[in-house]
Amino acid sequence: MRIGFDIGGTKTEICVLSSSGDLIWNHRISTPKRYEDFVTAILELVNLAEQHHGQADAIGLGLPGAISPATGLIKNANCAFLNGRDLQHDLTSQLGRAVNLANDANCFALSEAIDGAGKDAPVVFGAILGTGCGGGLVIHQQLLVGPNAVCGEWGHNPLPGYHEPQDGPARACYCGRHNCIESYISATGLQHSYQLKTGQTLSAEQIIQAYEQAQPAAVDCYHQLIDHMARSFAALVNILDPDVIVLGGGLSNVRQLYRDLPDATARYVFSDTAQVRFAQAKYGDSSGIRGAAWLGL
Repeated sequence: MRIGFDIGGTKTEICVLSSSGDLIWNHRISTPKRYEDFVTAILELVNLAEQHHGQADAIGLGLPGAISPATGLIKNANCAFLNGRDLQHDLTSQLGRAVNLANDANCFALSEAIDGAGKDAPVVFGAILGTGCGGGLVIHQQLLVGPNAVCGEWGHNPLPGYHEPQDGPARACYCGRHNCIESYISATGLQHSYQLKTGQTLSAEQIIQAYEQAQPAAVDCYHQLIDHMARSFAALVNILDPDVIVLGGGLSNVRQLYRDLPDATARYVFSDTAQVRFAQAKYGDSSGIRGAAWLGL
């Protein structure tokens, strides 16, 4: 039995998986706003799960942040009360056994590599295309984190081949840089592209609906999105050449991506021919918590 947690700004979810990956139980609570209350809540949820299902073989947490390799403390978490805390030590010491922590995008990639859309593929890159975009890399079902805990953070590389007449004015990113990939191939990026073209503000879902209705501005924005994605993923393929790129997040539900992206990406790959495989996440929004449960594998 494995226990996984998905930590969010508003909710914290726990799940119990069997050794074969079947969901046995899950439960949600509101995320506490104080660190001490948060630690207590995690301990109580573990106790609740184990009262009903026996002691877990592994416990893992997927976090909206990362653990600094230099200090062991959490950094860049959108749950601000976690930043600067040694959560792994505090939970491990109180539970008396190992607790594994990882970035939520890494958990997504691990889940899809173990028993999801990337199952049995040697090299899997998981990309979450939501409000922003992030990623994780799994090789032979082992998650790569790196000495700086930034493996997979390809969304904060510059958009390859940026050219203002083609791509529009430079876009500022919250990280302090300009033209980051996530400023283009995310729901926010698509909204920005549409607003630049029309002066109107629509959600990414509304823009895709307009594209499906063949509205010219939305059609132009969709084709621009495909080109931005193709250039971004081709740069990834040129470095890693993954067997499969698994897409999650809201934009992963756009079914036309799986029709248009492979050929568009192949045109930018450094090869005379290129086979680039994209797959939609098997477990959708549940991939993160499932990956947290698999962390101790």
